[in-house]
Amino acid sequence: MMGDSAIGRRLLLGGPLLGSLAALAAQPARADESAGFIASSHYFTTSDGVHLHYIDAQPARGGAPGHVLVLIPGWTMPAWIFGPQITVFSRFCRVIAFDPRGQGDSEVPASGYTAERRGQDIAELLDAIRAPKVVLLGWSLGVLDSLAFIESHGAERLSALVLIDNSIGENPPPNPEKPPRFNRLPRRPSYPATMAAFVRGMFRTPQPQAYLNRLTATCLITPELAARALLDYRVPRTVWRDAVYSAAVPILYCVRPHLAGQAANLARNDTQAEIVIFRNAGHALFVDDAQEFNAVLANFLRERVWM
Repeated sequence: MMGDSAIGRRLLLGGPLLGSLAALAAQPARADESAGFIASSHYFTTSDGVHLHYIDAQPARGGAPGHVLVLIPGWTMPAWIFGPQITVFSRFCRVIAFDPRGQGDSEVPASGYTAERRGQDIAELLDAIRAPKVVLLGWSLGVLDSLAFIESHGAERLSALVLIDNSIGENPPPNPEKPPRFNRLPRRPSYPATMAAFVRGMFRTPQPQAYLNRLTATCLITPELAARALLDYRVPRTVWRDAVYSAAVPILYCVRPHLAGQAANLARNDTQAEIVIFRNAGHALFVDDAQEFNAVLANFLRERVWM
């Protein structure tokens, strides 16, 4: 399915549970812990001895047993950036928001900033939460981390895959937006200045300065050397493409126009894939256009996954 983000307004969900979710997803998200969900903070220890953090948010009064949504953030980003999704979807299903190693409230180890290790961390997160099947959602670098998990562990533990605004190794190769470059300028800006500019650039809709400051400060938890390593996954593009097509689960691919060619080829080659182009949002499109994204995701879950 090819179209712009207005497709999320269809709201074709049925049934009492996800019908209510559709109505809620059409409203602006509110970070109100009294509005029907309970969130708690948890840690687990990886096989290489690193303490990793995740948020576990669940309906305060029941919900949909077995429905689990796992959120993997992007480069240097914290779990809480998914606040608009946690606030909405955890009222109806279990939502796990992950802080990858070196990010958010997770430990900052000296090593492990590779696609292989980060994919393994996701596998061990799924062990920790003890969910037999999950919808795995990755954004930006979280797309590649999620595909690294599939490449190493398969997709047997997935009921669906949601990929947000990163290349998936399909053709045509993107003309990438330039990521931060820390070492190519004769008078390079400081790491904090680089990160502040990166955070501002993720949004098309102006965000409150306090929010941008908090997000920048959290991103700076990731040391500069680790941040550089995360921008340098030495993996052939074909690995990502093969992982996508090996998943054999419903896929939702939400991107901006610079990835529309890859989205079209994914839809052409995988009849289970649904694509949505967000034409008026920044890289953090699930924050920039949270109402629309939540509606798109709610429709996908009802129509393709949790029928």
